[in-house]
This record gives sequence, C-alpha cells and structure tokens, in this order.
Amino acid sequence: MSVPTLLDVGQAHPRLPELTVVDVRTPAEFASGHLPDAVNVPLDRLTRSLPELRRAAESRPLLVVCASGARSTSAAETLASRGIPASSLAGGTQAWTAEGHALRYPDGARKRAVWAMERQVRFAAGVCVLLGLALGLLLHPALALLSAAIGGGLVFSALTNTCGMAVVLGRLPFNRRGAGIHP
Repeated sequence: MSVPTLLDVGQAHPRLPELTVVDVRTPAEFASGHLPDAVNVPLDRLTRSLPELRRAAESRPLLVVCASGARSTSAAETLASRGIPASSLAGGTQAWTAEGHALRYPDGARKRAVWAMERQVRFAAGVCVLLGLALGLLLHPALALLSAAIGGGLVFSALTNTCGMAVVLGRLPFNRRGAGIHP
C-alpha cells in the first residue's frame, strides 16, 4: 500500500490503524504524550534500529512523528535513503493536538510538560551567547568567543541540517527519563 511522503493530520488520522507510528522524539518528550500505539525510536538511535524498522515497514507503512514535523521529515528522508519507505506527519504532535486529537501516555506515567528539543536548543544557545558576552565583559574579552562559537555552530547547523547541540541535549538525564519503547 502506497503512502505519500508527507501526511497531514486529516490524512493520517483515518489511516492510523493501518500505519506503524514511529515517534523520533526523546524518551522524555515521548512520555509527555504521543500518538496512539506509537513506538519510540529517538532520532539519535534511528540508524541502529534500521533492521527493525525495515521489518515493520514490510508489514505496514511507517508514519514518522515528532513535535513539529522537522525531525520526522529528516528521519523519513534518512529511512528513504536506506530503502525504507516512510511518511512524516506534517506539523507533528502539535498539529495532531491542534486538530483536537488526544495523545496517549506510557502506562503509569502522568502527563508532564517537557520542552520540545527545538525549544531546548534555542534556550541553551541563548544562554551560551549571553554567558559568553557577560564573561567577555566581566572577566576577559577573549571569553566573548563563546558567543561567536555558538553563532558559528548555529550557521553550520542550518547549512548541514544537523544539530550537534540537540544530540548533546538528547543525552541528558531529563531527556532520557520515561519509558522509551523500541520496536
């Protein structure tokens, strides 16, 4: 059965029972609410999970989900480049809830607010820039280079469509909490 590479909520919702939903957010983000019957395969573990995802795709089409659609689009492209067809949910879980659909929570977990990875990256980058400027003014002008390094990292991230800071933040304990489910 053929599935387009990008599905909006209106297209995905009625087809949900025939799709394997793969949530590529961190385990903590996943625990803060996910689509029904979704499995959690964090983006940084995607390549390790290729054999399981390939088997899953042989029986049912894959729908890749994240908070906004950015990471899921990247994951779907990665899967396609490895010969595994997958669709991305346009707008992610934000669009899903905006359309009035409920999210599910792991057994025994209560709803808890976890910042999306994009928000964590913006916060961390902003703190580092401000810290570099303050240290440069208060201690030594060379410490302002921290701000320049973060700016360079953001430019590199945009040009390569990768984010090293997200990888680092994804490894922190608060992003690993919660029951990650792996196929």
